[in-house]
Amino acid sequence: MYFAALLARTEDGWEASDTELDDVEALADLADLAREAAIDEDTVLVFIEQEDAWFGIVRVDGEDDPRIFVSDASAASRSSYGAMLTDELLGRDADEVDELDALDLDGTEDGEDEETEDEEVADETNPVPAGPLGDTKLLSDLGVSEKELLALSDDALGEIADALGCSEVLEAVR
Repeated sequence: MYFAALLARTEDGWEASDTELDDVEALADLADLAREAAIDEDTVLVFIEQEDAWFGIVRVDGEDDPRIFVSDASAASRSSYGAMLTDELLGRDADEVDELDALDLDGTEDGEDEETEDEEVADETNPVPAGPLGDTKLLSDLGVSEKELLALSDDALGEIADALGCSEVLEAVR
């Protein structure tokens, strides 16, 4: 079970809204959702959490590239939205990975091309690390230091919201 929320910074503080991830298939879709929620192209944070197993934050500032942090890349990579974030952070093409998984290749099929073998080698040499992955400084200018972000555990999103001064706003959409 996922929890996802958008926090848009305004001149009066933060506005929160829960969001459905059903139509999100790629990071670009998530960034577009965030930009739609932005007030005057200000900062929008996307919080995604899966049943206390992992959490992810995507920060979108105007038209800049999204910045991503995932609390536990290994756990996140086993879920659809977490895999989307970790694949982006690791520079993997999610479509190619999904196609390989769907084919269930074991290396004995006729006509297997060299590109597939190269991709499999790349995945073996670029495994998903256990633990945090991504931009650990994405909240530093908002009052959550790198050290604090890495130390978060149980109610991480609530603690981040406390530091941002918007815990009541976030709780209203939970």
